[in-house]
Amino acid sequence: MAQRSQFSQVLKYKASIRSTADFNNEDNGPLTNSLVNKLNKGELAIQSLDSIAKETASAGEQPYVCKETLPQSARDYFIHLHSRGVTHFKVFLSWSRLLPAGTTASPDLNTVECYKALFRQLSSSNLRPLVVLHQAGIPEVLISQHGGWENEILAHLFENYAEFAFSAFGDFADTWITFSDLYGLVEQSDTEDSESLRPSALKNLILAHQKVYRLYHQLFTAKAIKMDKVQLFGCDIDDLLDLLPDMDVNSDSLIIQDHGQEYGTSHFSSYQTVWEKFANQPEAERDLFLQGTFPGDFQWGTSSASFKVEGGWAEHRKGESIWDRFGHKGHAFEKQTADVACDSYNKIDYDVYLLRGLLSKTYQFSISWSRIFPTGFKESLNEHGVDYYNKLIDSLLDSQIQPIVTLFHWDLPQTLQDLGGWQNESIVDVFADYADLCFARFGDRVKVWITFSEPWEVSSAGYGTGQHPPGISDPVIAYYQVAHIMLKAHARGWHVYNNKYRTQQGGKVGIALNSDWAEPMNRTDQQDVEAAERYLQFMLGWFAHPVFVNGDYPEILKTQIEQKNTQCDKEVARLPVFTQQEKLNIKGTADFFGLNHYTSRLVSVSANMTCTAGPHGVGDFTEHVDPSWPDTASPYIYTVPWGLRRLLNFVAHEYTSVTKVPIYITGNGVPTEYGRDTINDTQRIDFLNGYINEALKAIQTDGVDLKGFTVRSLMDSFEGHQGYSQRFGLHYVNFEDVNRPRTPKAAAYFYSRIIENNGFVNSTVMRPSRLLVGQSGINRLSSLPASEVPSKAKIVWEKFSLQTTFERTKYHYGTFTKGFAWGVSSSAYQIEGGWNAEGKGPSVWDTFTHKPNNIKNNDTGDVACDSYKKIEEDLYMLRALRTKTYRFSLSWPRIFPTGKKQSLNQKGVDYYNHLIDGLLAHNITPMVTLHHWDLPEDLQLIGGWENEQLIDLFNEFADFCFATFGDRVKFWMTFNQPHTIAWVGYGLGMFPPNVKDPGVAPYKIAHTLIKAHAKAYRTYDQKYRGSQAGLVSLSLSTEWVEPKDPRDPREVRAADRYLQFQLGWFAHPIFKNGDYPDAMKWQVKNKSELQGLTASRLPSFTEQEKADIRGSADVFCINTYTTRIVHHRTSKLRPYSYSDDRDLGEEIDQSWPGTAIKEFKAVSWGLRRLLNWIKEEYGDPEIYITENGVGTDADTTVSDIDRIFFYKTYINEALKAHNLDGVKLRGYTAWSLMDSFEWLNGYSIGFGLHHVDFKSPSRQRTPKRSAHYFSEIISKNGFPLPEDEQTLYGEFRKDFSWSVATAAYQIEGGWRDDGKGLSIWDTFAHTPLKVGNDENGDIACDSYHKIDEDVAMLKRLKVSHYRFSISWPRVLPDGTIKLINEAGLNYYDRLIDALLAANIQPQVTLYHWDLPKALQDIGGWENETIVQRFKEYADVIFRRLGDKVKFWITVNEPYNVANIGHGYGTAAPGISFRPGTAPYVVGHNLLKAHAEAWHLYNDTYRAKQGGLISITINSDWAEPRNPYNQEDIDAARRFVKFYLGWFANPVFNGDYNEIMKTRVRERSLANGLPKSRLPEFTESEIKRIKGTFDYFGFNHYTTILAFNLDYKKIQSYDADRGVGTITDRSWLSSGSMWLKVTPFGFRKILKFIKDEYGDVPIYITENGISERGPVDLNDMWRVHYYDEYINQALKAHKLDGVDIRGYTGWSLMDNLEWAVGFAERFGLFYVNHSDPALPRIAKESTKRYSAIIRCNGFPDPAEGPHACLQPDPEATTKPTENPKPTDTPKAPSGAQVNFLGLEVTAGNAEAALYVLLGLSVAGTIGIVYVFYRYIKTKKLMKSLNSNDDSVNLRRM
Repeated sequence: MAQRSQFSQVLKYKASIRSTADFNNEDNGPLTNSLVNKLNKGELAIQSLDSIAKETASAGEQPYVCKETLPQSARDYFIHLHSRGVTHFKVFLSWSRLLPAGTTASPDLNTVECYKALFRQLSSSNLRPLVVLHQAGIPEVLISQHGGWENEILAHLFENYAEFAFSAFGDFADTWITFSDLYGLVEQSDTEDSESLRPSALKNLILAHQKVYRLYHQLFTAKAIKMDKVQLFGCDIDDLLDLLPDMDVNSDSLIIQDHGQEYGTSHFSSYQTVWEKFANQPEAERDLFLQGTFPGDFQWGTSSASFKVEGGWAEHRKGESIWDRFGHKGHAFEKQTADVACDSYNKIDYDVYLLRGLLSKTYQFSISWSRIFPTGFKESLNEHGVDYYNKLIDSLLDSQIQPIVTLFHWDLPQTLQDLGGWQNESIVDVFADYADLCFARFGDRVKVWITFSEPWEVSSAGYGTGQHPPGISDPVIAYYQVAHIMLKAHARGWHVYNNKYRTQQGGKVGIALNSDWAEPMNRTDQQDVEAAERYLQFMLGWFAHPVFVNGDYPEILKTQIEQKNTQCDKEVARLPVFTQQEKLNIKGTADFFGLNHYTSRLVSVSANMTCTAGPHGVGDFTEHVDPSWPDTASPYIYTVPWGLRRLLNFVAHEYTSVTKVPIYITGNGVPTEYGRDTINDTQRIDFLNGYINEALKAIQTDGVDLKGFTVRSLMDSFEGHQGYSQRFGLHYVNFEDVNRPRTPKAAAYFYSRIIENNGFVNSTVMRPSRLLVGQSGINRLSSLPASEVPSKAKIVWEKFSLQTTFERTKYHYGTFTKGFAWGVSSSAYQIEGGWNAEGKGPSVWDTFTHKPNNIKNNDTGDVACDSYKKIEEDLYMLRALRTKTYRFSLSWPRIFPTGKKQSLNQKGVDYYNHLIDGLLAHNITPMVTLHHWDLPEDLQLIGGWENEQLIDLFNEFADFCFATFGDRVKFWMTFNQPHTIAWVGYGLGMFPPNVKDPGVAPYKIAHTLIKAHAKAYRTYDQKYRGSQAGLVSLSLSTEWVEPKDPRDPREVRAADRYLQFQLGWFAHPIFKNGDYPDAMKWQVKNKSELQGLTASRLPSFTEQEKADIRGSADVFCINTYTTRIVHHRTSKLRPYSYSDDRDLGEEIDQSWPGTAIKEFKAVSWGLRRLLNWIKEEYGDPEIYITENGVGTDADTTVSDIDRIFFYKTYINEALKAHNLDGVKLRGYTAWSLMDSFEWLNGYSIGFGLHHVDFKSPSRQRTPKRSAHYFSEIISKNGFPLPEDEQTLYGEFRKDFSWSVATAAYQIEGGWRDDGKGLSIWDTFAHTPLKVGNDENGDIACDSYHKIDEDVAMLKRLKVSHYRFSISWPRVLPDGTIKLINEAGLNYYDRLIDALLAANIQPQVTLYHWDLPKALQDIGGWENETIVQRFKEYADVIFRRLGDKVKFWITVNEPYNVANIGHGYGTAAPGISFRPGTAPYVVGHNLLKAHAEAWHLYNDTYRAKQGGLISITINSDWAEPRNPYNQEDIDAARRFVKFYLGWFANPVFNGDYNEIMKTRVRERSLANGLPKSRLPEFTESEIKRIKGTFDYFGFNHYTTILAFNLDYKKIQSYDADRGVGTITDRSWLSSGSMWLKVTPFGFRKILKFIKDEYGDVPIYITENGISERGPVDLNDMWRVHYYDEYINQALKAHKLDGVDIRGYTGWSLMDNLEWAVGFAERFGLFYVNHSDPALPRIAKESTKRYSAIIRCNGFPDPAEGPHACLQPDPEATTKPTENPKPTDTPKAPSGAQVNFLGLEVTAGNAEAALYVLLGLSVAGTIGIVYVFYRYIKTKKLMKSLNSNDDSVNLRRM
């Protein structure tokens, strides 16, 4: 009776609150009859809708029951609701109207259609229906038959009705409620007599609910109802079940809704409910493993955090974070920092590569607040940071990986922390600004956002214990205050998204909370149960309850703190209070529940009441661990997987049942110790296996709405205060390697299998028959006539061999045809290992390698890469590469151990089935080679390929493979490189079977191989092609060969003969006429007769054999690696030899780039020619490159720049053949997927895109940089034109200065004329061995006597300015003003007048390196007195010429004066013995001299003369050798700072830059010096020098690739800089070895100048290109150079806002190029030194440069023809002899010069002189020795020939 009374009270209480329902911005509805009437009458105004909705709700209006279609105005109403933030609309279904007869047999179809129309209107208004199955009104017929809900049969009838509703409306609704007004239904029979029936009615209502719940799960899942979209399924009740303790009710199916208020305390909390469910669960049941899969759209992912992985802590203006400060103060383990971390800031491609291999669907990462807003405030927006995350997001999406972005993962900007951090309430607004920016810039692509990750950790460790930054230990106030503010910040961020972005972006915003599971220590002790609940509320509820329940902290937390403060008579915890508005703002601010979980705890009530601050003391609980729980590397984490399931149940009951949002596990993982389980991390596998399975149980068994699982973390990273001592990664990161290589651990492969299977299943992979590369309609190759001698394909040499270097090497941008087959390759013996595993028979290579000394280091393939056991690992690499095909070979002895079918080994078949199925599952086409050299040993014992029985045995093997694998394999190759088998195996005997019979056996073996191939082909053709529709071919091999003299027909025939013997040997029979090429037959037959033999050693085919062989290939497959030079030679007759039969010799050009195999030079242009030759020779077949790659030595692991250069150039040549020559190239296969057993070289050389650690039993695979590069090529399908290479059309400013330049010593001559004094360059050039070919500037271009001719050239060019220098000793012969040489001044006066008369403005350089010798005799630039001498000299020039000169340059290229002249000593004055001091002293004085000249002009002459004056500084641009490596990035920056910044920083910013000062000082002190070798400016000197500019004069030519280089204790400029340099092999060369054509660098360095030194006007005062060798006036390389470089300057001006005022080409005419003499020519005009008159002759480039000048830029051709592009007149002066156009810089045969006491060719001397100029060494003696060795080595180089039976082993 008491219980019934209590029940009635609750019902009355519920009724009393029903009228308080209000309109809110989350859901609305239902429609009421009154509202519908007004809509029908059109009486509603939009602005009144809100108030009307509230009025109707409060008045208890009857819900509208669907009768007829609603008017259009209803849709307006719905749209209005959506605009106000409403997402759901409640719709009541009417049981009595839908099923008036009470059963599903005769529904009311009009009512059904009415509801469907309503649902459609809601959908079109972007509202989602919240459907209530039953609110009131049981069909009358059922009431008359069965009564009310007190009758249990109604529960069964309701189940039938629900099934009908789901069927009718399931496509429209994803949110369902069984009963909306449960207590109202119970009250329907509210009479005194019916009081006793109410419990029965309630029980039946709950039974009905449960039945419908089970119906949905058990029945409709099978009917494809989308369970994943059901967001709510339950009844709308609160605490009624607590009032029915005797009812057997499964509460798991009930999701309790909360109306935002608490209505008293229930008997059982969510924790107690969950605890009761699992408390008595037997261990066996608890730990039972569940087989099964997750929902179809389950989101598998992995994670990282910005400060843990990114590095780049100060890159591109990133601000300091609190974690940066923490690390720099040495607070992390062993004082480690996250400055570089995993270097992910530079390694986006690397990280996405791992994610692809992992099959991750999502990647959860955080944004660094301080990278976006360096100060934390929006005003400090850093676009570089935005660019980084844009690139990361785009890269993820490009790989079909969804980004999940965390806004805050602990790394607060330090600037904000300095203002109080999370203790400062104003940070809420600042965070909202930050979130707003992120949503705005990334939200179009990011659809899942996490505001905060683990805010508990921030509050607890950051402000409670102080273990984390900011290191505040305040568990009483700050601990709670910070959480309070973060919750408000989270809510603000959510509302920003909800109000501004949700509609257009459609994403979700949630929060990721971390929590342990808490289990009562004593499961029978209620106090421990309550303590465990407090533990969860203090940890999880602290944040979850406000967000997911009611906007406020949980009552348990608030009550406990209040009680504790009372008990302790002091404040042990100050929990802030939310205002009512704040509660409303916080409640419901999450679209999902992110849960981070790692471990569990046993919790007991504290034994003694304490007043200790902190959660344990305040919460009166103590945590413990079970000793049986496995521990981990973290003292905090124990492996307790079953705790996850229980925690998920708790979250579902306590939180997501309220807000109806899904749960995502946003962090779960385990650390291992550094150095332990580095790769084979079985502990992590066990951990993930257990935890993921518990998640599956929570979904399948408990009905938890879990949508995703994220493993922490993608890779090892900086783990906070633990530094790098704990490793959470699925990938190992080697933090001791500057490249930060990432290597998959065993757990990565394990996790990828779970993702692939979507759970835990023993799946059988489907075997779809796919045709990805092959074509169903095979184009049969037509029969071709025999090749001529030489073949018609000789036109390839005619077309290409005489190309200029520019034509040959110019890079081609474009892409391959869609569907191009990109692949990688391997072969069985080289990678599989398992040499005798599971029944495999021995191969000839097993036998061969087991004999000592056959292989380098006695390596074998017994284990190799262990691929026989590592299919998953290999598939991981292939997925990551995005390769379209994988070429591998079948091991004949693994399938047929004895080589015969009777010995079939099913294990071997299973292995290949598994591999093939795995490939196809990831859309990778298998390209299968039947025989890649590993013949079964048993077959070798019967003679091997010398026994023609092998033709049938091979056919038997092929037949079996076609039958077994052909349903899935559509691309077959019978043999790989049969030439190698025949010649290397049976001729040279270097490969097994080691037969040395070079004159007979190779021909016999090849004969057998060709017939075996043809028979296998015919077998496929006859038995399988019709059903399988695949391709069959074989992989042939050859190098390309160039005739030594392409103009000599005999040499061309020799080259053709080489190819016919190498490639035609096999290709001619198959692709032409079924027989060997005539060139080969003729040669061998004649040789055989000369040797006295009665028949040719080359066997003959029968006519039938020819018919069978002819056309036995569907496509042409070619393996190629290098190029050779060949020449005709009459070879010896004995002993018989295939090699000598060819009558040719072979050479290698030693200037070609080398590789790890000395015979394999990297000669990319040979590939294009070879492909063209195949096209011409074999009837334009479809071609697949099936092997191409480069070997590097074993010490080259992941940083393989040479391989990148190789692929960059070789694939580009393939692209040229494809795009420019029409070659039908269909695929490219890189050799090889990974390092492997490289035949005779064992493991000493690696060709792989992935490094394999052969010293490790795990054989771990690590992607090299080349893997990422090759993957990028695949992704782009070639080399599309980069944006920075595209021409920009437009003009420079109207007053732009167009100029050309020269320098006095280089052109004037007249070295002793009219009183000129000697200069240091006169002295230097007259010193033996200093200048190339003993040339000098005594006459040079004789410009001292040719003013008219020079001005005529300038007028032809249409320049507005002319830059020249004044010879200091011509004006002041001894360098002082004691004697002014008027004749010298007169020369310049006349020159200037001539220029002005031609309307050309002079740009005058005061000092261009030709210091008066008299000043050098007293120390030159090392003597500080020179500062005054220079000022005096400048004064003379300003005074005498300044009225006509308005543009002055004080010093040209001070870097060259200081370092080249006084460090390297390869320029005047030739000082090299003080490289650590002299350059810095000279540079110091140059800067002071410049400043004094500037101030002199500024103070004395500027007002009167009105000119500009500055200094010209030169610099190359530097790109990092590896742009993914922070160390190389730092080196590139250091290069520019030491080069450009050495002189620019003092002038434009004041003083030397900090990098330079710090490096020189630290290295000086480390070497025992008392102070820095870099002189220091005084404060007054700094002020004097700073600002001494009117513009930035800049000379630029090229770009280098920089890398860090440790010079140890050497003290020199180069050592101080610590940078090594190389150039990209694909860059166009010039006549100067140091000058590569790199226009992109020009724009970058111009932008750098602007960014570094302000928006200063820039005049480009030198830029140009050189050539060497015989003259070619058609200098298209210079045309190209000027076009590209000037266009990059235009981009800098137009796109980057660089204030460029002028451009100067170097140079007007060819002149003395300093130490290389006249060998290198930069001129726009050629000066003919063979004519004493030295005529100037225009080159083709003059026309282009003058056109650019006339157009003032680049007119858009789309706008039609432009007058400015009209051609120029002819040259100024005709040459006295016509130079022969050629690009080949060769000296005349026999021309010798004396160099270092050796008679050498002019070319060798020039090259050596260049090296002399460019080398950076400490002293002259060392330099001389280097060059002496260079010449000796050059003279000793010999051509490779084939007099003996040697072989240059290609990549076999």
